[in-house]
Amino acid sequence: MKQFFFVFALMCLLSCNTDDRDYETIAVAIPEMMSKSEFRKSVEVQAAKSSINVGKIYAYEDLIFITDAFKGVHVIDNSNPTAPRATAYLKIPGNEDISIKNNHLYADSAMDLVVFDISDLSNVQVIDRLEDVFSVYDYRIPSEAEYADFSNYDFENNVVISWRIVQERREIVDNSLLVFNDAAFSTAAESSVGVGGSLARFQIINDYLYTVGTSALSIFNISNLANPIFENIQYAGWNIETMFYADNYLYLGGTNGMYIYSLENATTPKYVSQFVHWEGCDPVVVDGNYAYLTLRGGNTCGQLESVLEVIDITDKTNPTLAARYFLDNPYGLGFKGPTLYVCDGTSGLKVFDKTNPLELQQTQSFTDIHAKDVIPLPNSLLMIGEKALYQYSYNENALQLISTYRLN
Repeated sequence: MKQFFFVFALMCLLSCNTDDRDYETIAVAIPEMMSKSEFRKSVEVQAAKSSINVGKIYAYEDLIFITDAFKGVHVIDNSNPTAPRATAYLKIPGNEDISIKNNHLYADSAMDLVVFDISDLSNVQVIDRLEDVFSVYDYRIPSEAEYADFSNYDFENNVVISWRIVQERREIVDNSLLVFNDAAFSTAAESSVGVGGSLARFQIINDYLYTVGTSALSIFNISNLANPIFENIQYAGWNIETMFYADNYLYLGGTNGMYIYSLENATTPKYVSQFVHWEGCDPVVVDGNYAYLTLRGGNTCGQLESVLEVIDITDKTNPTLAARYFLDNPYGLGFKGPTLYVCDGTSGLKVFDKTNPLELQQTQSFTDIHAKDVIPLPNSLLMIGEKALYQYSYNENALQLISTYRLN
């Protein structure tokens, strides 16, 4: 009996003595990796794909580009807006944004900048690659993950290409994991330039390409379009998500505020001021003395409230809140003349008269669609949602649908 009790006691010491307060079951993101050498060989031009995982939208001449988040870019021929047609797919692992000038397409590919010649859509060519120019890039940890396990990741030689989610029971005090979701880790002739939506992180201004990461602003000299030169990198702010250009200023939208930079010196943007708001996802557009930004709450973006804020930027050194309007779950926005277009997610597209920015008047609402971002072009409005690309004409100050292009 004594021998049995000893064995039982020993077994309890080894397996029964568990304090649930010290353990928890968590969703752990395990990175799927590829060597940098393989990664750089994987960029290629492929046939058009019918199904599109919607990322961001970009317009250039008669073309529309839709990014396939961190995988590539869909190219759509929009020469006939009533019947847009997919023509090609650019496989670009690690891609989030693009920008185009005179048929030269610039795209990020994780830590690299890749240049394409798109002058002949039947023969798109990769013509240059600047390696390791982005010292900070977004790994986009899946939103359902509580932690990311980088214990077997070689930051110098590997690139994260996807994630595997596993449920693991771990000690709460385990510090071998890196937290958290959406984290980023350090390691004058006439020309044709495209335009992105309000969620863009790339902007071409004259002979320079500006790109913004989570906290870094990178500047490239593209006076030689085929061979850009990495000019400068500088700290930009905290958790930057978007970038907008107006009147020689860059406006950076971050989760904690809007940052204003002067481009008086094109290669070294100068910090002017910051408008601080409560935490929330934050695209911004600027027209004259007012900036318009949306804050989306209720998720990892931060607060519960979702609003459209109007910021008085008459004095760039001291931006102030001028008005606030409540929305449901806003994303991107844009304007044309006195009209402001706001994508309110599952609540659709909302149209406002901003003749008086302090008293916006809603003039139209499209509630039966999902709205993510817009590009107000001279003759039409492009809007993208989760499942479709919509095009509208500006008829008598009201939008009229031209076409709906299903994405998946």
